[in-house]
Amino acid sequence: MSFLGNVVWFVFGGFFVCLGYVIGGLAMCLTVVGIPFGLQNIKLGFASLAPFGKRVVEGPNANSPLRLIFNLIWMVLFGWGIALAHLSSAIFLALTIVGIPFALQHLKMVPLALLPFGRELR
Repeated sequence: MSFLGNVVWFVFGGFFVCLGYVIGGLAMCLTVVGIPFGLQNIKLGFASLAPFGKRVVEGPNANSPLRLIFNLIWMVLFGWGIALAHLSSAIFLALTIVGIPFALQHLKMVPLALLPFGRELR
């Protein structure tokens, strides 16, 4: 079932979500300071290609001081906007019965959009 969900997700928007993340990540990587943030953005892009059957996993050092600082900077500069986009997409998709599974996948991406350092979708 997750394979079919991932195929439908990819065809009807997952590719464009990934493309937006990757282009934004590459733009962030243009500066030395933005490279860690750009890599997280690219990681989110590839995670958004096939979210069905996966869950958010916290790494062993997810709450280290450096990652907490990076997550705080990310949340203030980029994360809140990305999380708001996923949340609004989830609300829009949840208005129809057919869109509810896809809305749940957008809701799954909200914690990753807010705090990507030390977390991933597996």
